[in-house]
Amino acid sequence: MKWDWNAVGDFMPLFWDGLVVTLEALALGSLISFTLGLVWALLMRTPSRWVRWPVGVVTEFVRDTPLLVQLFFLFYVLPEWGVTLSALTTGVIGIGLHYSTYTMQVYRAGIEAVPAGQWEAATALNLPVGRTWTAVILPQAIRRVVPALGNYVIAMLKDTPMLMVITVLEMLGQARLYSQEHFQFTEPLSVIGVAFILISYLASLLLRAMERRLVR
Repeated sequence: MKWDWNAVGDFMPLFWDGLVVTLEALALGSLISFTLGLVWALLMRTPSRWVRWPVGVVTEFVRDTPLLVQLFFLFYVLPEWGVTLSALTTGVIGIGLHYSTYTMQVYRAGIEAVPAGQWEAATALNLPVGRTWTAVILPQAIRRVVPALGNYVIAMLKDTPMLMVITVLEMLGQARLYSQEHFQFTEPLSVIGVAFILISYLASLLLRAMERRLVR
């Protein structure tokens, strides 16, 4: 099979459009998953079982069902209930919500890894609960979990092609569209494959740099 550089050149405008959508979905999805995951983790530590039980049921359900099913539900079922969102917004919410149930476990492990002496010192100093969390516990916990959170960013990147099923034209969606129109599959799929490798590698380098900085 002969490689066609003209096909690569023709595909590149679509590729850049898809890349922007992919990075946008990744950035916003990561923001939702990190923020909501922390909220889940804090709610699971509340004394009231009437808070812990519903949160545990919801997060376990989301974690145990496929992301693809959740995307279909958000995009095709919610409009029947009067909730209509754009395809990209639906995809961002879906991927962010799905991965928040995993980042919750990461945060929980980080919080539990904080030495008991830190809690005791905060109590001895009579620090308010909010101050204890924001100034003592969370800074230490988050520093411990940055590598794990970074791994989930890469996992989310590799799951962004699923957004194609709800009509989001990210990189794979654009490659599929071009291939169907021009009957050339090798070049566009190879381009996005290389793009995924490069983005994942750059993300891993950034993660390592952040980890070294936090250690220092």
